[in-house]
Amino acid sequence: MTAARDFLVEIGTEELPPKALRSLMEAFTANVGAALGENRLEHGAVRGFASPRRLAVIVEALAPGQADRSVTQKGPPVSVAFDDAGKMTAAGLAFARKCGVEPSALGRTASDKGEWLCCDIVERGLPVTELMPALVESALAALPIPRRMRWGDGDAEFVRPVHWIVLLHGDRVIDATILGIPAGNRSRGHRFLGGASVEIDSPAGYLAALEDQGRVIADFERRRALVEEGVQAAAADAGGRVVDGPALYDEVTALVEWPVPLTGSFDADFLKLPREVVVSTLTGHQRYFPVAGADGELLPKFVTVANIESSRPDLVRDGNERVIRPRLADAAFFWDSDRRSGLASRQDALREVVYQRGLGSLFDKSARLASLASRIAEDLGAETEPALRAAALCKCDLLTGMVGEFPDLQGTMGRYYALADGEPEEVAEAIGEHYRPRFAGDELPASPSGQVLAIADKIDTLAGVFALGKRPSGNRDPFGLRRSALGVIRLLVECGLDLDVQQLIGAAVDLQPVAGMDKADVTASVSAFVSERLRHYFLERDPALSAETFEAVMARQPSSLVDFDSRLAAVQAFVGHEAAPSLAAANKRIGNILRQAGTEQGESIRKGLLVDAAELELFAALQAARDDVQPLLAARRYTEVLARLAGLRAAVDRFFDDVMVMAEDKATRNNRLALLMELRSLFLDVADISRLAIG
Repeated sequence: MTAARDFLVEIGTEELPPKALRSLMEAFTANVGAALGENRLEHGAVRGFASPRRLAVIVEALAPGQADRSVTQKGPPVSVAFDDAGKMTAAGLAFARKCGVEPSALGRTASDKGEWLCCDIVERGLPVTELMPALVESALAALPIPRRMRWGDGDAEFVRPVHWIVLLHGDRVIDATILGIPAGNRSRGHRFLGGASVEIDSPAGYLAALEDQGRVIADFERRRALVEEGVQAAAADAGGRVVDGPALYDEVTALVEWPVPLTGSFDADFLKLPREVVVSTLTGHQRYFPVAGADGELLPKFVTVANIESSRPDLVRDGNERVIRPRLADAAFFWDSDRRSGLASRQDALREVVYQRGLGSLFDKSARLASLASRIAEDLGAETEPALRAAALCKCDLLTGMVGEFPDLQGTMGRYYALADGEPEEVAEAIGEHYRPRFAGDELPASPSGQVLAIADKIDTLAGVFALGKRPSGNRDPFGLRRSALGVIRLLVECGLDLDVQQLIGAAVDLQPVAGMDKADVTASVSAFVSERLRHYFLERDPALSAETFEAVMARQPSSLVDFDSRLAAVQAFVGHEAAPSLAAANKRIGNILRQAGTEQGESIRKGLLVDAAELELFAALQAARDDVQPLLAARRYTEVLARLAGLRAAVDRFFDDVMVMAEDKATRNNRLALLMELRSLFLDVADISRLAIG
């Protein structure tokens, strides 16, 4: 075989979806890397590249093919391969022919299920020229593409029509057809600036050839860095700084192959609009970067990134400015017209808008939110009136022209319109905050009523969709239920809201208008779903937290997530205590003893039956510990509880060293089991530490 060489695959397409480009690049790279490993192909670094019209992967030092390997072929059972006279049967002879050896060369292998014929053969490795086309096809087929399209009269399917394929191993083209396109060594440059055909001599020269001949920067990360650097420099030249840059950098990078930042401006009168409206108009519709001054206030300027280096940049700038003016004018029109009718005047119209088939209208949704919000506010000792008023109005902005044009402003515009209507600030803030957190890492509501309404909204969504039987499956989660569950968890834990989650879920399920649903089953399903997200939340929040620690607390099923969080912290601290390994092992041993004894409930301890010094010592230690920890448990000072119980180690160790629990005398045996039950229950008041893997 020849030496290892770099490998290149490039899939040339029509413009790919900008919001998905990075994920497609990363998935394609990961898929190729995984397939190389599965196919026993040695290689170096695997790097991915992407631009609006291409996905590419370069594999450094890819072996010319698979190495040969020895494989043991398993044949028919010996009882089938030979007859009663010991002569090889047709089955045995057929196996020898299949292996390409004489019957006498066959071996035997035995197991507890019998004995079989076998043959050690050398499996010849395949060359990359045979392996890579299918490997690339499988990597493309596994990309996260929700909906594939066809083009022309072929059967190939991809996220966008494919126009060219580059497939090289070193300087040699791999002869193949992928997605209906013959592979070659010719790529394509920028639509307007570069050559229509760019010859790729080798994978190592891929990036340079595209940049020099094609005016395409195919390295996504380098192009993003150029976009970010150029946009920030342009904003600085305009006397300000970029607003919401991180949210746009990836998408703009996915829109351009040769980034050229330009600064534009608009009429300062548009700054009278709410800040979020201006920002959403610039970023959402045009992918422009807003610019703010040193005081944080928006300037009547923006930065755009062109995909062309024009000899007349003023014309490009003028074109972008002409595009944004009518967008801002539309926003100003909606702002003025929406305020002519108050939010409350839109309540009845909510009856005509279906929230979700089977769950009623937006008016019905608002009524359920009001019921849940009232309950939550009462449980938290908060004011109910602001939450009730906010629940009645929080969906009304969905009927405004502004939100119809800018859906991402739902809630935000409700806040502005509520303030314009003279609603109390607490009500307006709750309306503006009740969708939070919208995504991982998003801010949580700051106002008490906003927190109450946000929990109610998400719990109602979970209960309603589960009641309809539309639960998430695999990667499909069209209703964003995982996001809703995580939002509830973050609100309760991070805002310190001490609520009974099970009761809250049950109350939400009771309000759902789904006929014939099994309320107990729906409640249990939602609870299990939230518990699973709870696991992810805590384990991702703290990398030092072990799954065993989480399960130790989960075994007690605390109803309050604030309480759950406190127990976790206590068990984590306990794990580091020197007595933890011994006491965890003892609790595990106690659990086994009680199960084997056929009881988890033991009888009451009868002091008169305690005769052994070790069991008397443990009894006294338990009594003292119980008296000490009761007030600590009531105050949820779990760390102190476990620290106090750690002091039982010596008495527990001595008990197991000196005492035979399963004594022949039934009364003595039951009394000792009761003693162990008392010990176990003390720990179970916090967590099931027998689940901990320590030492």
